[in-house]
Amino acid sequence: AVDLGLSVKWASCNIGASSPESYGDYFAWGEVASKESYTFGNSKTYGKSFADISGNKEYDAAAQIWEHGWRMPTAVECQELLDNCTWRWTTHKGVNGMLVTAANGNSIFLPAAGYRDGASTITKGSYGGIWSSQPTPESDNFAGYIFFSEKNHGYDMSVRSMGLVIRPVI
Repeated sequence: AVDLGLSVKWASCNIGASSPESYGDYFAWGEVASKESYTFGNSKTYGKSFADISGNKEYDAAAQIWEHGWRMPTAVECQELLDNCTWRWTTHKGVNGMLVTAANGNSIFLPAAGYRDGASTITKGSYGGIWSSQPTPESDNFAGYIFFSEKNHGYDMSVRSMGLVIRPVI
């Protein structure tokens, strides 16, 4: 756990990764296992109404896989990371991504893992997305996530059936 001086500590790597620069596993939103293909038809949460899933072991892959208090970040925690850290596009051990540095000098590296659509991995090396635990209130088909590329970063919504990585918090 990396102390960035925020309300939670952020993991040093994604679920399924053994190092900060490893992409790790991809997950559809609200699912606790990775899979071969990411489609509307095989999404377990697409089109269903949910509240925030942070810490719910049935839907939160971090809580299910890592246990011991780890969970997916909430929308508020994602926004806190975006607002209170410096984001710099860089290459770490040959992998493109964002170096996120806190005011206390501590940092995490977020690899540009791209996303999974169907059986393909798209924009690997040029774009990254990390799921939040927050469904989008306006639609049962979307959920919130942090996005980043060389040109920008922020918080947006994505279709729940897409495969994104998860960076746990505790």
